[in-house]
Amino acid sequence: MPNDTANTANAKIDPAVLARAAARDADVQGKPRRIEPLAEDAFTEEMQVINTDMKKAAGIPPNGYMPEFFAIMLRHPKLFRAHSDLAMVLMGAPLLPVRDRELAVLRIGWLAQAPYEWNAHVDMARRMTNITTEEIERTIIGSSAPGWSAHDAAVLRAVEEMIADAMITDATWAILTKTFDDAQMLEFPILVGQYLGVAFLQNSIRARLMPGHVGLSAR
Repeated sequence: MPNDTANTANAKIDPAVLARAAARDADVQGKPRRIEPLAEDAFTEEMQVINTDMKKAAGIPPNGYMPEFFAIMLRHPKLFRAHSDLAMVLMGAPLLPVRDRELAVLRIGWLAQAPYEWNAHVDMARRMTNITTEEIERTIIGSSAPGWSAHDAAVLRAVEEMIADAMITDATWAILTKTFDDAQMLEFPILVGQYLGVAFLQNSIRARLMPGHVGLSAR
């Protein structure tokens, strides 16, 4: 996956990076989905409870609406239950600060060129943290963009390192451990793996965007 860290002198995004994102949006959203969602009349009470719990963890009021991605996942109920259990730890009862989690997931979503994940977490970052529009733009450039604190840059750089080389370097680890304790350092790589896997799945099945979402152009 590309590391979009070019043209960082003035935190400007390379137009080629934005063109690639537009092409990915068209590729994922412009073709038919590969798996149909489970029909609403097949939803069990347990499935509805999972839906409500996941929304609560994401800061979304329960409204009975089953996102299409969830309804597709429900074709494999055991997998969705396991997936939601881990998601509830990472979103509903995280040890990592929510701001750090959302910065990491935004970087994952951009590097994976994942329209669904990116847009969903742009919304979550706005709803649940103090991450600004300008900072969302900077996550596109990555850890080398000017303006980050040492800690924020290390969070983004750790994501980049794990995606590029499957591990965090000593230098980045040393910065993170100034703020994170051992339990948080255990949670962080699992967070990255979880959301990278979700990006792979959503892109591969061509998951339709949530109502009102625009994909990788969201800010």
